[in-house]
Amino acid sequence: MKEPYQVVDLFAGPGGLAEGFSSVPSENGRPFEVTLSVEMEASAHRTLTLRAFTRRFPRGELPELYYQFLSGERTLEDLEKAYPQYWNDARSEALRLELGSVEAKKILTPRIDRIRNDSGGRTILIGGPPCQAYSLVGRSRNAGNQDYVPEDDGRHFLYREYIQILDRLRPAAFVMENVKGILSSSVAGAQIFERILEDLGKVGHEQGGYRLVALAAPSGSSLETLQPPSARDFVVRAEEFGVPQARHRVFVVGLRSDIAAEMRVPVDAPLLSPSKPVTVRDVLGGMPEVRSGMSREDDEKAWRHTVSSAASELIQLAGQRGQDATLRSLRPSLRAIKAQVSKANRKLGRSARDYSLGKIANGHSGPLQDFLADDRLMSLAQHETRGHMKSDLARYLFCSVFAEVHGRTPKSADFPVQLAPDHRSWNSGKFADRFRVQMWDRASTTVTSHISKDGHYFIHPDPTQCRSLTVREAARLQTFPDNYLFLGNRTQQYIQVGNAVPPFLAAQIAEALLRILP
Repeated sequence: MKEPYQVVDLFAGPGGLAEGFSSVPSENGRPFEVTLSVEMEASAHRTLTLRAFTRRFPRGELPELYYQFLSGERTLEDLEKAYPQYWNDARSEALRLELGSVEAKKILTPRIDRIRNDSGGRTILIGGPPCQAYSLVGRSRNAGNQDYVPEDDGRHFLYREYIQILDRLRPAAFVMENVKGILSSSVAGAQIFERILEDLGKVGHEQGGYRLVALAAPSGSSLETLQPPSARDFVVRAEEFGVPQARHRVFVVGLRSDIAAEMRVPVDAPLLSPSKPVTVRDVLGGMPEVRSGMSREDDEKAWRHTVSSAASELIQLAGQRGQDATLRSLRPSLRAIKAQVSKANRKLGRSARDYSLGKIANGHSGPLQDFLADDRLMSLAQHETRGHMKSDLARYLFCSVFAEVHGRTPKSADFPVQLAPDHRSWNSGKFADRFRVQMWDRASTTVTSHISKDGHYFIHPDPTQCRSLTVREAARLQTFPDNYLFLGNRTQQYIQVGNAVPPFLAAQIAEALLRILP
């Protein structure tokens, strides 16, 4: 029986990549075992440690106490007291360290050496250096800062910490992930991504180095030729692989030369195979309905009055003489929604936990349903709404009704003047999609950490709920299993979800590697 590959996860966040690798099944347990994961942010590290704890149990055999914890009946301390050794093991696996610091080097150097020596070369290195410096939003923000000097921003060069550990570990394969914006990011006129590829090419060069592989390129010829893929070949579009989200990220996979030389992979087939599209409706449509919160006077009666009044005002506005036909076309739907929201017997709370209602909608079956669902769950955790201002509730109502009627989310030019926010740039064209509905029958737009700031980019498609997405809904779009809990406050939970790699995509990458690794 072959020993499992030992996985080292750097810049791990809440553990999306590691979750994918550890979820891959085999007849003899897990073919990939997460040995070490490193994250510096406190709340993400807590989440990472909790998930490391759950991996101490055989697949499908989490203790009843864990499900009671998820439902709020027991505490984290209860889990720690019941399984002290498992928690010690989890804390040994998940380290809170700042890569590049003196402390991190002091702790990680002997750990990496030990893993390399004990594994017999059967290791995998995964992770993604922080992307704020590479993302288009981050670069735009930095461009507005007169004192910003790209050469002095250490975030541009954190990938070198990854490469140093790659050089020390010499794994059988590695996976490096980052935002698509890294392809166009430059410092002092030099393209960052070209520099990364060059540095990766130098690792272990005297022993043959690593063969770089593009997972979803039109052909897998890079496995059998010395010519590396082009930069654009490294982009993976998650929605093409069963993820209900249009998330485009760069994945560089490297195979150690001795392993790449033994590959027998057809040159006309990519390592990842496209699958049937999955939509927002497929993963969110069956979840329990909840209402938005309100920043003031938050109770169900006040909420119904607020949304009903907003609908009335929009109906009246749409009926005015000379009003735009696009707005007039919303009146029938607004009347129907007003009637439904006004029903006193329609009870909606700000949270709902009934897991029997929370499974994937419309009987959608297949690998993703199996990946997300857990029939032992008693409740759906973290499906709670946040509060919104009354003015934003009116905008959310307008947007979701507009999307329902016209099949697209409205741009700023579609908004009635009366609903326009007091933003100086509202009519500049720079923020035309400041409010965005996640359409039922498409993949969602990219879930990012910005979801922690407000819900404007992540409006739920059901107008009668009039709200932004919950943490659990965002986690569903990111394909985190329903028994995956994010620790920290709600803002921190949103950030963790937005920054993560979709575990379902990570699992497919792991499976692709497993097919070609010895």
